[in-house]
Parts: sequence; structure tokens; C-alpha cells
Amino acid sequence: MLNSVSRIRGTRIHAVDGDIGQVSEAYFDDDKWVIRYLVVDTGSWLAERKVLISPYSVKHPVETGEPLNLSLSREQVRNSPDIDTHQPISRRHEREVLGYYAYPDYWDGADLWAMGGYPFLPLMPVVPVAGQLAPPVDESKIPPEELHLRSSAHVDGYDIQATDGSIGHVKDFVFDDESWAIRYLLVDTRNFWPGGKKVLIAPQWIKDISWTEGSVAVRLSREQVKASPEFDENMVLDRDYERRLYAAYGQRGYWDDHEP
Repeated sequence: MLNSVSRIRGTRIHAVDGDIGQVSEAYFDDDKWVIRYLVVDTGSWLAERKVLISPYSVKHPVETGEPLNLSLSREQVRNSPDIDTHQPISRRHEREVLGYYAYPDYWDGADLWAMGGYPFLPLMPVVPVAGQLAPPVDESKIPPEELHLRSSAHVDGYDIQATDGSIGHVKDFVFDDESWAIRYLLVDTRNFWPGGKKVLIAPQWIKDISWTEGSVAVRLSREQVKASPEFDENMVLDRDYERRLYAAYGQRGYWDDHEP
């Protein structure tokens, strides 16, 4: 099912033995366009500390308006590695988090996740007990300090540059809440022409992103964006709408290789 970051922002997060806080933002991988972590604001419970929660930890189904349930205890979250969300999160930091929870890394394979297209493990890993340290990390196997994680809150508001000029700005991210793949950027064009609207643009149509200038260049013209189907955030985003969207852009649907 397709969901959005704005819909889960503020959602309560429940460990197996109680509440731990609420979602404040998400971190996505700018290489494969997948949400890798939810940032959870723990409030007064952990002295305003923020923690990273991997989709590996989230139980299904994910239902809009309902708490997200984790397969973790409060103590496991309490003893997780400290992360400064005001600083870029490197692979080294990720190794600490994934190692603590005994979750596999994801960046060496061709699939979205270590075990395939979904963050599901064949068997639940042996997760650390309170106070247990993560296993030692082989420093020689840590990749260079690549930075591929981007904050949804930071990218919100980025300028969208069509092939012939600015057309809108990033308003939200629409993702598949089973694979956690980002399917679309929600773009608000209303400040760029009279009668503007909100539209969806798939990551595959992005040409380039300037993280320093805060802009996203797409392989679409302003007229193509203007002619695309309007998106209402209150609507159910079903396959019929997606087919019309891809047809408007003359693009092949991402689902074509998986549906008869």
C-alpha cells in the first residue's frame, strides 16, 4: 500500500512493552530511493533524545492513523547507539545501529534490502539485551565515508527544475509501506502558475539533485508537469491513478515487470 511521510509524521511508536515516542522524519537512501530509518523523538522518556528505527523493526500492517508497532523492547531502544540527527549519517554510523540490532547491511547487493525487495528477515535475528554491546566491527570492511542518507525534512521544500525552468517544490514523499521504496515526490506547483496543482513525480524521472543548492532537476518539461493528473492528498492512490500518471508522461510503470 502507498503511504506518505507526512501521514506517518507524528505517529506514535509502540515497542512490545510500551510507547517510545513519535515519528518526526524519515531518512532515505538517495541511491535506491528507499526509506532506511524513521527518526523517533522519544520526548521526556529519554530526555528529548532521538533514535533511528529501521523498517526491519516495524511490524505489519502499517495503517495510517494507527500507531506503528515494533518488534523491539523499550530497553533495546534505550540502549541503542546515540545518533546526532543534526549531522550527516555516514555508513560508519549505520554500521553501529545495524550491528547493535543484528540487522544486515543493505548496500552491497542489487536488491532494495539485504534479503530481497522487502525488509523482512527469514528468521528474527537475536537482538541485543539491555546493556549488551554490539559485536566488534571489522574496520577494514567499512566502506568509505559515503553519505547516501537524506532527511525528508531537509529535502522538503527543494525547488523542482523542469527542462525549461522551475515548476514547483517538494512537498512530501509517497512510499510503499511494505518495501519502503519511495515511489513519488509530491510536488506543489501552485506558486509557479495560476491555477497550479499538486502532482507526483517518480524518482526515475529525476536527472540530478543539487544537495547544496536545494534543487531537483527532472527530465520533464513544464508543460508535461502541467498536463499530468492532479493529485489530491486525501485520495486513495490506486493503480488506476498510477497508470494514468505514467501514461501522461509516456513512461513504463514500475509494476509492469511484476503484474500479468
